[in-house]
Amino acid sequence: MSFKSEEFPRYAQVEAILAAEIAAGELACGAQLPPEDRLTERFGVSRTTVRKAIENLIARGLVEIRRGKGTFVSEPKITQELTELRGFAEDMVLIGRHPTARLLFKEIVAASKDVAANLELPQGAQVWRIERVRLGDGVPMSFDETYLPLDIGDKIVANDLEAEPIFDLLEGKYGLPLVEARYQLEAVTASAHVAAALNVDVGSAIFLIERTCYVELNRPVDYEKLFYRGDLIRFSTRLSRRSPV
Repeated sequence: MSFKSEEFPRYAQVEAILAAEIAAGELACGAQLPPEDRLTERFGVSRTTVRKAIENLIARGLVEIRRGKGTFVSEPKITQELTELRGFAEDMVLIGRHPTARLLFKEIVAASKDVAANLELPQGAQVWRIERVRLGDGVPMSFDETYLPLDIGDKIVANDLEAEPIFDLLEGKYGLPLVEARYQLEAVTASAHVAAALNVDVGSAIFLIERTCYVELNRPVDYEKLFYRGDLIRFSTRLSRRSPV
């Protein structure tokens, strides 16, 4: 293929054609782009031109480079609203995705300083630690590290944690309605452990949410570290401005 019009730079024309094919589904989400030599042959342009076009597609979030594998069409990002306390399964259902979970392991551990502070327990107290991968339509979205006080955790771990969300168990089965939560969100990079769980490269961009959930009388019952894939998730909220004094 050669270009007849020079109204736009050739890299921009290659970019526009590939972007249109992505939008039309001809290049499906998760599909690998042809290698550089095939693109240069198809469009009749140099490798430099193809690379510039790909760089622009990456900047637009339409494609991504997977180290050692190639360039792939990006999955569209899911927007999650941070406007009320909801669990992962509830968020997925709201946006039309099917939520599932994969339990990695569960064990009793001694509470670290941070865990103890968030659950308002003495440091070293026994707590349940649960690791799960949360999936939307079969795609790993979140790696969850959950800590529960021993008495509550004893009840929770007796259930099928791949089928029953912890929020549902706390509220529906054990009479512990959640009233509020404290969130802290920061950008981090994926450790080897998190990367393996989410099927991403080590060092990939990850959102870390630390969330402590409370029941009545300001009692903490659940402390979590939620690692969300930065390439698939974005968060949105709406803030009110305080009236001037």
